[in-house]
Amino acid sequence: MLFQATIVIALFNLLSRVLGLGREVVIAHMFGATAVTDAYLVAFTLPFLFFAILSQALATVVVPVFTEYKTRGQHLEAWKLSSNLINLLFAALTVLTLLGVLAAPLLVTVIAPGLSGETAELAASLTRIMFPVLVFAGLATIFTGFLNANYIFGIPAFSGAVNNVVIIGGALTLGSIYGIQGLAYGTVLGMAAAALVQLPALRRAGFRFKATFDWRHPGVQKVLFLVVPVTVGITISQLYIIVDRFLASMLPEGSIAALNFGTKLIQLPISLFVLALSTAVFPTLTTWVAEGKHHEVADTMRRALRITVLTIVPAAVGLIVLRVPIVQLLFERGAFDERATAMTAIAVMFYSVGLVGFATNIILTRGFYAFQDTATPVKLLSINLFLNLVLSVILMGPMGHGGLALASSLSALVNTVLLVWYLDRRLPGIWNVGWLRFMVAVLLASGVMAWATLIANNILTPVMTPFGTFGLVVQVSGAILAGVVAYILSCIALRFEEVYLLKRGSNQILDGVRGFISGRSR
Repeated sequence: MLFQATIVIALFNLLSRVLGLGREVVIAHMFGATAVTDAYLVAFTLPFLFFAILSQALATVVVPVFTEYKTRGQHLEAWKLSSNLINLLFAALTVLTLLGVLAAPLLVTVIAPGLSGETAELAASLTRIMFPVLVFAGLATIFTGFLNANYIFGIPAFSGAVNNVVIIGGALTLGSIYGIQGLAYGTVLGMAAAALVQLPALRRAGFRFKATFDWRHPGVQKVLFLVVPVTVGITISQLYIIVDRFLASMLPEGSIAALNFGTKLIQLPISLFVLALSTAVFPTLTTWVAEGKHHEVADTMRRALRITVLTIVPAAVGLIVLRVPIVQLLFERGAFDERATAMTAIAVMFYSVGLVGFATNIILTRGFYAFQDTATPVKLLSINLFLNLVLSVILMGPMGHGGLALASSLSALVNTVLLVWYLDRRLPGIWNVGWLRFMVAVLLASGVMAWATLIANNILTPVMTPFGTFGLVVQVSGAILAGVVAYILSCIALRFEEVYLLKRGSNQILDGVRGFISGRSR
């Protein structure tokens, strides 16, 4: 039921990302690519950084440990472990939050030394408001881990949409009254809602809260042991954000915001399918590794990578071709002017160059984790972070914030090559001559798509421009539709096996939606 689970996660990831783009549209309309927005983004950086490091690391190792107890028939002990972990995580994140609130001015200085006096003061104030996001984000993530361990995927995926709806509501209400501080309060409320919405499903799954803080519990000890190398890897990956914002703070005003809006846009195709695919495929990979079925592991990895490339390459090409009208449609209103559109479009173009690298790295890393090898990805990330820093310093001079985006893309592609090379040594056949033919075919189909998209956009632009926003919607939608049709026809003509597999499995989409309604999707 891998396809069904992937579809369920993908559908709600899509909803969450669409609402996330709506959130960015609202923020752009109300605050634009200005110093105020820069202050908000800087303030959000550290809480998000700590959340990503601690919470995602725990979510990665909680599932196998929790599942191990359930497999042995120790269901009560498994839920006792869950209470222990939730309580310990809550206590640790509360302490971190208090420290973050106290050290807010110092943290802002470290993250964005290029901010001016008033902007730096505002960023420190917003940091104090938003640091509690860390607590709620941590709880939301560990709740998701326990639900996924019980084969419940729909509710956790839906919680992201709840988060964005509350933030949008907070921006429109509190933001209108209190300005950027209101948006900060709305951000905290959004993450709290994302955690709370999962509690009913968690309780139905069997969770019962116990006020226990037994860090000596064997399960807790195992989680702590496994979480260390994963934490190191996630820490390194999140340092990319720090590097970009540190360097962007030295560039013209709005550079941080342009990179942020560009990142949000290119993350949409990744979240639509790649994250869903990696979430659904990971339990299967770990099971086959444990059973010694390496041939099945290699076959699954190949299929996952082919599907990723087949969907992400055309998405990247489409974003490059339509970068300006897409940014105009999504963001250009209110305080977000033509200058902000131009800056964001530059970021989108250069981030799109590395989109296939960002996407495939997610799948490849899951392959290493399936073998319980967290050291290799960490080693490669360390090398890659240094490469990213060097490229950023070299390129930001002549290219500005576009150079920072291009540096991230190039380093991601280099990391992809290294990950494939190391994984192929463990799973021979992951990379073979067939990949070269496949990549040439994908690029050919994407070229046809780019040609169709460009022609449609050029035809529609003069016709639809007089109709304002409605005309822009028709222009972008028509160009995308032309590109999608051209790409699908090209894939059929080139006889990609994935097209026929997806066609045969399409009837499972309705089953996936029904699974969400019942609260379960396997």
